[in-house]
Amino acid sequence: MLVKHSSSFLSRRTNKPWFVLTGVLLLCALIMGAPSKVAAQAKVGTTGAQFLELGVSARAMGMAEAFTAITDDISAVYYNPAGLTSMYGREVSMTYIDMPADVGYGFVGAGMPLEAIGGVVGISMYGLSSGEMIERTWLRAPGGTGRTFGWNDLAIGLSYGRYLTDRFSLGFTVKFVGQFVHDYSASGWSADVGTIYDTGHRGFKIAMVITNFGPDMTMISNSYPLPINFKFGSSINLLEQDEHLLTFAAEGGHPSDNLEKYNTGLEYVFRDRYFLRVGHRFNYDEDGFTAGGGIVVPFGEDGEISVDYAFQDFGILSQVHRFSLSFAF
Repeated sequence: MLVKHSSSFLSRRTNKPWFVLTGVLLLCALIMGAPSKVAAQAKVGTTGAQFLELGVSARAMGMAEAFTAITDDISAVYYNPAGLTSMYGREVSMTYIDMPADVGYGFVGAGMPLEAIGGVVGISMYGLSSGEMIERTWLRAPGGTGRTFGWNDLAIGLSYGRYLTDRFSLGFTVKFVGQFVHDYSASGWSADVGTIYDTGHRGFKIAMVITNFGPDMTMISNSYPLPINFKFGSSINLLEQDEHLLTFAAEGGHPSDNLEKYNTGLEYVFRDRYFLRVGHRFNYDEDGFTAGGGIVVPFGEDGEISVDYAFQDFGILSQVHRFSLSFAF
């Protein structure tokens, strides 16, 4: 949980403003160096299992999913499994996303440290459902056959992350991926591998992750690859005070089926309990601006309950709302 880790950021303060400036300049260069759409060539529609790219955390989406370097909770099983090393206790999280066209998308994840062998293990499940649709045929029954069907996607993952040094962490996730529509289905597996390097100065982190790497899947007689994505990101604390923490993050992604994409986000924390977030996504077809917030409430002796919300502007597709509920104990 962030509440457990923000204090560790404050304990690594530095009086080297040149280092902070260098970090900010590097992050800005990542965004300013983005190539234009004219110079790139997209391969839209060449991969399947697109639900794997929808995101699973309201906190992350509030920051436009500039989350590869920041992730320090159970959502690391999706964004960067190396971030699991920031969990010092057990955590369970659930997210519901209200997508356009009455499409529903949900996520459940749980993780715990392994004291016997070291590291942190996580399990996750996320899926998408279109709901019931009327079956129609072009010639015989354009008004409907009397049957209904739905499109359902499912992924189940097992993750593990651990420190290789006191500042460098490595993590991986292995997932079962299934797609089910009408009387047909496709299944396969994929893997994510990520790293995070913590410099120890003002929370400045550098991270990399490759997601959805795996063999092609086959639906009926057609094969299609998974949406592989390589991401590089960084984050730094712009403000560190006893009651205030402001973190800036940026990342770039190179998907196998589209143009390079870039995300930036800010997270403001007040008294380790109240959160405000804002972000922007660049080089996407419709969505761009995101915002959100959250609150952490202690319970029991060492437990915490976190509630997070994120708003995502989807342009002509209206808005998308995310809600996450997490328990740490």
